[in-house]
Amino acid sequence: MIKVALPKGRIAEQTLAIFEKFVGAPLHFEDRKLILTKGNFEFMLVRNQDVPVYVERGAADIGVVGLDVLEEQQSSLVRLLDLGFGKCKIAIGSPNHYTLDFSNPNLRIATKMVNITKSFFAKKAITVEIIKLYGSIELAPLVGMADAIVDLVETGDTMRQNNLKIDETIMEISAYLVANPNSFYAQKLEILKIQNYFKTQIQS
Repeated sequence: MIKVALPKGRIAEQTLAIFEKFVGAPLHFEDRKLILTKGNFEFMLVRNQDVPVYVERGAADIGVVGLDVLEEQQSSLVRLLDLGFGKCKIAIGSPNHYTLDFSNPNLRIATKMVNITKSFFAKKAITVEIIKLYGSIELAPLVGMADAIVDLVETGDTMRQNNLKIDETIMEISAYLVANPNSFYAQKLEILKIQNYFKTQIQS
């Protein structure tokens, strides 16, 4: 049996739509159930940020997760395929009236993506103070707690509504099909079959 960890929401729906064709049967989670078994597959619904944990610890053999989560958690999972959906980007944003100055030695950046932010500024040889937040990131520069933010941006509406602008894109994001290294070794043929099927579906 192959166990599959899926993030709750739209990405799970898009992934299950492809798996339905693969297994040749409808796949629907009943009510509030978090596990769905169909044929040789067991699907589980988890938070996007938790998908790598379930796969790394072997609770799931494969999973679907955003590239932002993989990069932030510095995950060592096997990246099988860029699925091309769930697209957004990680960007630096600051107030409309503010000119972001990368030469400022006291730059303060609010974010929930600490590792991605550190890596980006380290590559530019810029020292910044990173303020870790868990939500409402856009608020930090509005109240003077930070000069700028690093956050996920899908349409940019949230930033615009809060009088923020995008200064620079750090990374383009989409959902990835990933595998536990041990599972990939033990069930290589089955997992490669899934990978190849997904590849044909997203290319068609």
